[in-house]
Amino acid sequence: MGCNQEKENPFEKVEVNSFSTVDKVFAIMSGKGGVGKSSVTSLVATTLCRKGKRVGILDADFTGPSIPKVFGLNENMARTGPMGIVPEVTAGGIKIMSINLLLEKKDHPVIWRGPILANTVKQFFTEVVWGDLDYLLIDLPPGTGDVPLTIMQSLPLDGIVIVSSPQDLVKLIVTKSIKMAEMLKIPIIGIVENMSYLECPDCKKIIKVFGESKIEQVARETGIPVLARIPIDPVFTELCDQGKVENYTKVKISLNGIQ
Repeated sequence: MGCNQEKENPFEKVEVNSFSTVDKVFAIMSGKGGVGKSSVTSLVATTLCRKGKRVGILDADFTGPSIPKVFGLNENMARTGPMGIVPEVTAGGIKIMSINLLLEKKDHPVIWRGPILANTVKQFFTEVVWGDLDYLLIDLPPGTGDVPLTIMQSLPLDGIVIVSSPQDLVKLIVTKSIKMAEMLKIPIIGIVENMSYLECPDCKKIIKVFGESKIEQVARETGIPVLARIPIDPVFTELCDQGKVENYTKVKISLNGIQ
């Protein structure tokens, strides 16, 4: 049997929906779960939106899709139009596409194998009518598995933001994420440390709940800047639970001067 020269390249970069233009695509990545990656994605999106930028979020965390919930869209259903899938729009004007916007029963799990998940995330990029965006943020699932690998290999990423927390294990986990991005030749914009500290509401004392941070050491050793250190804030948690994350103004995350 001869070599099939026309066989599809699984790592070929896919193109955005033909009715859309997206200027910059950034992925938000974490080496482990539970560090607040979706929280950081929402904060980056709202920061950019307040600067007058046109922003969209592709929620690629299919097994734990929390983006619709924090933006108050969890009961909504995405529509299909003649040009493709129409994303939902938040109160502040951010366009959202998530698997939970396609499920009638929001509490049912997505039990799919890796190849199906990987193919779906590409469809979210190519078949959703994003319109004209300055920024599309992709909320990755945790780790370095099929979906993050597919996104890094198949989508035209302009950079990655890595999310961490202050636990002792963070240096090893962040380093793994950095090395994956470097191996796939994706620029790293910076690191965001979530749950860095807790501020006492009475005396304003800073309490380091998870101990001393290792993030500055990682930044020095890798040359990757720290974009923000986000505190544990009950107000932020409450607003997320209410679907009003866009009302939170205490923390602003800039993509290292990329505006």
